[in-house]
Amino acid sequence: MSVTLEADAPLSEADFRQALYALESSYWDRHPFHQRMHEGLLDEGELRLWVANRWYYQRCLPQKDAAIVANCPLPDVRRQWLSRIVYHDGTDASSGGAEKWLRLAEAVGLRKDEVLDERLVLPGTRFAVDAYVDFARRRPWLEAAASGLTELFSPGLLAHRLGRLREHYPWIAEEGFEYFTARIEVVGPEGRSLLDLVARHAVTREQQEACVKALAFKCDVLNTVLNSLDYHTGNGAARS
Repeated sequence: MSVTLEADAPLSEADFRQALYALESSYWDRHPFHQRMHEGLLDEGELRLWVANRWYYQRCLPQKDAAIVANCPLPDVRRQWLSRIVYHDGTDASSGGAEKWLRLAEAVGLRKDEVLDERLVLPGTRFAVDAYVDFARRRPWLEAAASGLTELFSPGLLAHRLGRLREHYPWIAEEGFEYFTARIEVVGPEGRSLLDLVARHAVTREQQEACVKALAFKCDVLNTVLNSLDYHTGNGAARS
């Protein structure tokens, strides 16, 4: 979905927020791969492939966030953003969102070494995620921050996914779901705080348009990851 805004005076804050929320229909919750997952139609190999490819996205998020910190001249924003890096990397090797994702990988039957060496990461996944990190490095910090507003759309998906995984894949040990149970608690407030930040700093129409485009780009990145998985497992090829 593309959002076209006329270059003119800045949108009101309400209209700007509405333009961002309008991209919810482009979020990856409706992707056929996710639908099959939630319906219990993935076999164990397909689920493992999803976990291994999603790992690449998870482990690159702190690099994306570090790029935002590096590009941001505002100390208050940098201080706020550092907590995102710590959330994913943890305060030591046994904590953090990335470590929780590795526990999921082991719970679905992957060895830690085959996840860490990324042998199962598909070229399409690598291309999309690398493009996202590169975007954060090259674009103004505000645009890179706005790309993360997919957090606004994710609380419902996380809760739905957790329920469907427990229902349809009972062979996954409960400790493997710690990433989701922890993330559900924070993603809603985190997304609202990020929206407030973006709305506060996007003061020109050009900045607002760039933020909307950045969020659309992030939705494309996420969908490209699932397109790659879909095609590799034969389902995307069957529809094309």
